[in-house]
Amino acid sequence: MSPVLQTPNPGHYCRSFGQEHSHMGPVRSPFAWRKVLYDRQPFPDNYVDESFLEEMRKNIYVRNYYYWAVVFESGVVIQQLCSVCVFVVIWWYMDQDMLSPQRLCGFGLLVTLLGYILFDAVDHGEGRRTSGRSRWADLKSALVFGAFTYGFSPVLKTLTESISTDTIYAMSVLMLLGHLVFFDYGANAAVVSSTLSINMAIFASVCLASRLPRSLHAFAMVTFAIQIFALWPSLQKKLRAYTPGAYLVITFLFAIFAVMWLMFISSVGALLFSLLLFSVSFVSPYYLIRLQLFKDNIHGPWDEAEIKEDLSRFLN
Repeated sequence: MSPVLQTPNPGHYCRSFGQEHSHMGPVRSPFAWRKVLYDRQPFPDNYVDESFLEEMRKNIYVRNYYYWAVVFESGVVIQQLCSVCVFVVIWWYMDQDMLSPQRLCGFGLLVTLLGYILFDAVDHGEGRRTSGRSRWADLKSALVFGAFTYGFSPVLKTLTESISTDTIYAMSVLMLLGHLVFFDYGANAAVVSSTLSINMAIFASVCLASRLPRSLHAFAMVTFAIQIFALWPSLQKKLRAYTPGAYLVITFLFAIFAVMWLMFISSVGALLFSLLLFSVSFVSPYYLIRLQLFKDNIHGPWDEAEIKEDLSRFLN
């Protein structure tokens, strides 16, 4: 709302300046108004002159978006949607006894080894040298995780036996939706929490694994959840930073495979999922750019002051 320009009160007495206005008629103040509060002036506190609105600026922080650049950035969302879709499809195959846990473990191990090699090859080992972590330490961590997961798989299998299957499915859906909401897509937002996102995905995997026939199925399902929700995004993030072309190709192929695997379960679900991916990749960026034309943010002297100086030295 624009401020209202107010003129000085004609009956105001400027006693602090040694002058008096006669009650016979208004007298124009000879003093120029200054936008300060530490000095007494012959004006009301809410008085502003014509120069107040001259400092107004519009859309000075507007970011210009380019369509194909936004389409490229939407690949992160596509990756996570496809990851959730593939996870649910693999669980359905195991629940219907169309996929054995041995095959899933073998396939997951092979893909993990290839991804591990690619992870180092993309940046020529720069990330490993920076972190100071050796391959032997990675191997020990993987062995410890596999041993603990396999040892606790009977517990994971019977952990939710007292909970109804409908409740398990509802909890899994909510957890996977929460995983998508809180995932770190690269945006600087308060809702982003990588730890919460991965924990919700693992919780959903434990819930779904408890409804599989045997404890070996639960072990394979939880291990696959770690691979697709923790390791796979890390590899995609590095590919996106170092090889954007390969990142686009892998994202496209991953989306195609996710739709094809979903088609074996439900053709209608595959069609709806394809429309969702198309909307996120191409329709949403178009509307994002179109809506920028309607932005009308105003900035001026009424904005709150921003401290640009580094004040960390006062905290010591």
